[in-house]
Amino acid sequence: MEQAKPKVTKKTIILPLLGILAFVLYIYFFNVDLLGIIETAKQAQPIPYIAAILISFIEILFYSLSWRELLSGLEVKLSLFKSYVFVWYAIFLDILVPAESISGEIARVYCVNREQCGTSGRVVASLVTFRLLSMFMNTFFLLLGAALLFGVSRIDPLVFGIIQFLVIGTAIMLVVFIVISRREAWSIKIINGVLRVAEYLSRGKWELEKVRNDAYDAARAFHSSMKDIMRNPKKLIIPTFYLALNWAASMFIPYLVFISLGYEVSWGVVLVTTSIVIAIKSIPVGIPFEVGLPEIAMTTVYAALGVPA
Repeated sequence: MEQAKPKVTKKTIILPLLGILAFVLYIYFFNVDLLGIIETAKQAQPIPYIAAILISFIEILFYSLSWRELLSGLEVKLSLFKSYVFVWYAIFLDILVPAESISGEIARVYCVNREQCGTSGRVVASLVTFRLLSMFMNTFFLLLGAALLFGVSRIDPLVFGIIQFLVIGTAIMLVVFIVISRREAWSIKIINGVLRVAEYLSRGKWELEKVRNDAYDAARAFHSSMKDIMRNPKKLIIPTFYLALNWAASMFIPYLVFISLGYEVSWGVVLVTTSIVIAIKSIPVGIPFEVGLPEIAMTTVYAALGVPA
């Protein structure tokens, strides 16, 4: 299948500028002490700090490899470079656009389908599978971190309550995702419901029959792909391996940052805090630029676990 050649457009210039604007607004509205941060960064040991920065790129590389392997298992071929770029593009939109995490996934569906028309259903299947694997991985690291903390100190009631809530919530979401993935009729009903609302709002002026047929085709491709994955779980081995490396890298980043600042934090604290923050960032509800919600959550949890401000 012939793939579209990458080209520079207005979006290529506008989107990075929006990112810079978002950063400036974040600093302004939250009164971020940028000079204080710079002074603290100057005192950091350069080697572990640079290592943390490099690992952040490696983390996304493993993320891209995992998703790319899922796509490959569904017969959607995507180069490593493009998968890496699409993931960064999705991360940017997750920060910029409300309905965080879902906005990035929609962007990846669009990007891949633009490269290879007619693959949207399989791409959605790869993203749903990736989200399921991520939920399992997040719960595993969260419980591992809690176990490490139980062995050395008493967990703050606030953090313990958050852990319980996230574990139960993740279990419920896993069941919901799996059930929906197995029920094609439910997807058709959802599509029909959305289109009925669109027809009502447009008062019949919109021609939605082609949209309906395309949505049906995508839904059938999605459920067919999900059934294929469930029948062949071996296809998940390599993606899960890369995803585990992605998560391990994400845990090393805050650990190395603390080391660079001369503070040695326990792995239990890092595992629990990172897992909680990632879970919060994956919630499909948000407001533009995230307005620092992950950072607020991270600061609160670290403080509750005894890390000095």
